[in-house]
Amino acid sequence: MSSVARKAALLSRFSDAYSQGRLDAQCLLRRCIDKAETVQRIIYIATVEAFHVAKMAFRHFKIRVRKSLTPSCAGSNDFEDAVSDYIICHLDLYDSQSSVNDVIRAMNVNPKISFPPEVDFCLLSNFIQEICCIAFAMQTLEPPLDIAFGADGEIFNDCKYRRSYDSDFTAPLVFYHVWPALMENDCVIMKGEAVTRRGLKHLTRANSISVKYSVL
Repeated sequence: MSSVARKAALLSRFSDAYSQGRLDAQCLLRRCIDKAETVQRIIYIATVEAFHVAKMAFRHFKIRVRKSLTPSCAGSNDFEDAVSDYIICHLDLYDSQSSVNDVIRAMNVNPKISFPPEVDFCLLSNFIQEICCIAFAMQTLEPPLDIAFGADGEIFNDCKYRRSYDSDFTAPLVFYHVWPALMENDCVIMKGEAVTRRGLKHLTRANSISVKYSVL
């Protein structure tokens, strides 16, 4: 597949993850959790963590490929192209299950969502695995695609997010995120979704529980 075709296919998968995979994951969680906000927070954090873990896995995978290929052209564009071509042709070698385990471990210690003892995040394994595979493959694009950083209490950006149906459409700040925006360098190529609420109680809570995720 050409680079353009691969990018289009990955964008379609990411869109499907938002429109269908996310909803399926919500249905699984709602069996254990009544509060919609908590469910949405869990899925958003799972998505953010999946991108973080998959990008780290891609870096390690690329280092191994560089070491395994004949280094006669090391440092040249031909060698880097060969490394990229090998990875694109062998995406099936990505150990996505290991990434899923890493994501679940990170979620289990996340202060925003680790408190419900009745929830086993393994319920989301299929969803997390799909996001990891999408994120991993997106690193093979030139330029690679990534998700936007988001923090509770930030100013709502209409260029990056749509407001959820239950938002206060006059509120200027994000109460919490439902889905991350997808970025190509500094350009938004797919909007995310966020909940905005007005009121001191909501904003105080949003700021007090905000945990920043560094997108490496």
